Amino acid sequence: MYKYLSGIIVLHLLPLLFFAQIKDYKPAVFADDNRVEKIKSTQKVVGNILADYAKANHFPGYAYGVVVDGNLVYSGSSGYTDIAKKIPATTKSMFRIASMSKSFTAMAILKLRDEGKLKLDDPAYLYIPELKNQSLTADAPVITIRNLLSHSAGFPEDNPWGDRHLADTEQELINIIKKGISFSTTTSLNYEYSNLAFCMLGLIIHKVSGEYYADYIRKNIWQPLHMNAEWEYTKVDPNLLAHGYRWLNEDWKEEALLHDGIGGAMGGMITSVESFAKYVSFHLSAWPPRNDKEDGPVKRSSVREMHQLWTFNIFNPNYQFPNGRACGIVTGYGYGLGITKDCEGRTMVAHSGGLPGFGSNWRILPDYGIGVILLANVTYAPTSYINLAVLDTIVRMANLQPRQLPASVILTQRKNEIVQLLPDYDHAKTSGIFAENFFSDYFVDSLKKEATTIFNEVGKIKKVNEVVPENQLRGYFIIECDKGNVQVNFTLTPEAIPLIQEYHIKRLK
Repeated sequence: MYKYLSGIIVLHLLPLLFFAQIKDYKPAVFADDNRVEKIKSTQKVVGNILADYAKANHFPGYAYGVVVDGNLVYSGSSGYTDIAKKIPATTKSMFRIASMSKSFTAMAILKLRDEGKLKLDDPAYLYIPELKNQSLTADAPVITIRNLLSHSAGFPEDNPWGDRHLADTEQELINIIKKGISFSTTTSLNYEYSNLAFCMLGLIIHKVSGEYYADYIRKNIWQPLHMNAEWEYTKVDPNLLAHGYRWLNEDWKEEALLHDGIGGAMGGMITSVESFAKYVSFHLSAWPPRNDKEDGPVKRSSVREMHQLWTFNIFNPNYQFPNGRACGIVTGYGYGLGITKDCEGRTMVAHSGGLPGFGSNWRILPDYGIGVILLANVTYAPTSYINLAVLDTIVRMANLQPRQLPASVILTQRKNEIVQLLPDYDHAKTSGIFAENFFSDYFVDSLKKEATTIFNEVGKIKKVNEVVPENQLRGYFIIECDKGNVQVNFTLTPEAIPLIQEYHIKRLK
């Protein structure tokens, strides 16, 4: 009877335990109070880097910005958006950002998913019937919306071809699909960049929402973020519109501006640095996970989902930054965004854009709360490489550190309880802090011998430092002693009341 009643009590307590866990959660924070000022101090150096690079790569005009904690902390521009009329580039100039548009299309898809109007693992043919039964091999899986988002549908890389289909109508896109698609690889196996896939996503947005993709994105993303943006260049103020150029035979040749169409879903957006900074700020605001009220056009969790690597691309152990510093990287693709992790463990989220007449890139370090934007008006301007250099320069000059995760309440509690048992482990089995596996994996006599030996070597305890968390349920702490330091690592269980399942102690050299 008692066992039955205790079970009922535990069941009734579980919701309170879950609520307490959410309530007690502490998001990661920046430890440096002067980080914004340090970042601002890099403006001159960054400005010079970009000016030299723009000159060397024949940018007619460009604009850039650095975004920190939701603000455009500094920006700049140079050159012309219209060479013939000598209209200077500014941070309000409206550049076509090409494939930087893809993340807006991806965000619109996730918004529709969040509203229950589609599933990412839905077969794409449910919305585009012409796709049914199209594949490279008979045993290939069906193409899903997730495949389209992550460039894993099996379509071939199509940058030059896709660029010239910006103005296609929906019917022209359907006709291409109906005639049959040539695949470069089997669905779901490899990453291969596909503009066609994002045109299809634009069509799916229309089928699901009932609104043309451009109107849906305008109403559900641009307007809530107060962005000044357009799809069709004829609707942009001529004094703000950046004309595109190609560097040919030691001179600039103006490129014909492309009209809007279903291809805009993969690369047609036109906006400014000042306006795009609001979008960058929104992406940065999704980090860290926290309990604050949602106030964006899309849930923070969905934005973070866009930032996860869904398709692996390249590992380059010998990658070199523009300053010559070697730092290996691994890259892949999320949803409408590229993901890079470098040799220092920094995760970068980014996307470039390139069209006849334009090149652009934006790049953020979510854990550092910083992002950079560069827009230029020369064909396929190589902006990605230099933006990586700019971001690396800022981080190194300002000595930026990622957010630090505070220790959870339960980690701190278990740390204090472990300290009480050291070094002799008296009453360890009756302490109630160890999981059911613990004393089958660790033996009290061995634990006592190990800890006693270590503390005999290091002497009297002077200070027990705070636990350093790896996450909510794993961490370590340092014990400072007369003749040396001791490190204790431990991991807790996934139970409602987390207990110690793993433990290691060592003397630090």
